[in-house]
Amino acid sequence: MEANGGDAEIKSGADENLKNQDLSFIQSTAATLLSQYGWFFLVLCVGVYFLIQYLSKKSPSLNLSSASAVSQDPSSVVMRQEALEASRRRMQEELDARAAEFKEKQQRLEEEKRRQKIEQWESMKEGKSYKGNNRLHRNNDEVSTNTTALKPKTDKKSLRSSGYNPLTGDGGGTCSWRPGRRGPSAGG
Repeated sequence: MEANGGDAEIKSGADENLKNQDLSFIQSTAATLLSQYGWFFLVLCVGVYFLIQYLSKKSPSLNLSSASAVSQDPSSVVMRQEALEASRRRMQEELDARAAEFKEKQQRLEEEKRRQKIEQWESMKEGKSYKGNNRLHRNNDEVSTNTTALKPKTDKKSLRSSGYNPLTGDGGGTCSWRPGRRGPSAGG
């Protein structure tokens, strides 16, 4: 009987050694931990990620892009700065040219208005009508300077003075609507 009992102890010891060699206990332990503390691990990982992002923005010495910018060749940095300055100069020159052109155009318009006023004054001194002459100049100026057509403005005072009332339906023109008779219908 002792032989049978001793063999049983040896077999159980061999089974334990085989189980330890399989490493399946790690899988079961990890599954148990994740099922119990999974959300905690997830929140912890997200918190660490945001902490790293915050710290990298806070201290630029930890940032990899600034480290690569420092390690660049100084001559390439100088060339880049010169190119940037040249492009800024070109853009400023273009802006100055546009401003000068706009200023010149404004001066021409002012000169034209002044000339028209002088012509009106001279025609008025001679006793001639200047309003018709002014309309011709306006039409020429509108055609040459304005490419968009303006809508004619309606005179609201003329609508009131003509007795127009949209609620009554009369006095407004050819289209007039009058409500039907009140009361029961004539059918029967």
